[in-house]
Amino acid sequence: MSGIILFDGVCNFCDSSVQFIMKRDSKEYFKFASLQSEIGQKLLKEYQASKGLDSVVLIENNRLYVESDAALAICRHLDGPWKLLWGLKIIPAPIRNKIYQFIAKNRYKWFGQKEACRIPSPKERKRFLE
Repeated sequence: MSGIILFDGVCNFCDSSVQFIMKRDSKEYFKFASLQSEIGQKLLKEYQASKGLDSVVLIENNRLYVESDAALAICRHLDGPWKLLWGLKIIPAPIRNKIYQFIAKNRYKWFGQKEACRIPSPKERKRFLE
């Protein structure tokens, strides 16, 4: 069993987040694909994701998680104290998602973006679906 994380492949913040997750996912629970990739688009269509979805998505146990639900569900599988962030689920989703949306809306301005998706290293490649 594993989870699939779809991420914005041209977003510097998103790329850093993938690196952060990989370093703290010692069980290699997560696989990754960019939203812009063929497989990313196929999965979004298969799970009937909202049009225009452009930030982190988690597919786990045949369920699609977006926004703060995705971020917190990812934390639940990370090594160390990051698991504790799952406890933030007690905050109502509309409040959590407003914060998430504010960060997502400003991520290019604050962190920049790339011209193309980063190519994973040979060691990382096995964790990418592309």
